[in-house]
Amino acid sequence: MVEIDNTLVSDDVFSKRFLCDLSACKGACCVEGDSGAPLEFEEIAILEEILDEVKPYMRQEGIDRVEETGVFTIDTDGEYVTPLVDDAECAFVQFDNNGIAKCTIEMAHRDGKIDFPKPISCHLYPIRINKLKDFTAVNYNYWPVCDPARVCGAKLDVKVFKFLKEPIIRKFGAEYFEKMEAADEHINSIK
Repeated sequence: MVEIDNTLVSDDVFSKRFLCDLSACKGACCVEGDSGAPLEFEEIAILEEILDEVKPYMRQEGIDRVEETGVFTIDTDGEYVTPLVDDAECAFVQFDNNGIAKCTIEMAHRDGKIDFPKPISCHLYPIRINKLKDFTAVNYNYWPVCDPARVCGAKLDVKVFKFLKEPIIRKFGAEYFEKMEAADEHINSIK
């Protein structure tokens, strides 16, 4: 583990390679799993506020689910998560002509309709954040559906934290990312 500010960062964030390969995985992280995408409490109000701008991108099944449950549900761990359609894909998923799951929140953001890119848990994946009593754990989450991303990342030599530069800066700030780079340089210098 590497301590940066009030976080403990898993060594895997520096040592593992990762680069999403949507043509191979088809966006499985938005479709598979036991519950929806984790949401921070503040994100619920944001999703409620932007919902009308996101709805034109959504499938009817997703709209129906959100109208039934609201923009979040609570999973078996008591966490706020996005609702699921038929206990499968996130309600905010749209499928392109190649069957690739796409985030409708991100689509609306890219089209300039909203300022919110997508929930931070989605943006940071495969990093998962766990807030503990005295610090925040920044962990690499291994999930077999992301095997193509590990292969692609290894082939192109892209470290997890480098792949996630934008969301790391969004969550923790540019200075934090610079500290991650310095930590990575230090780790490499002692190998």
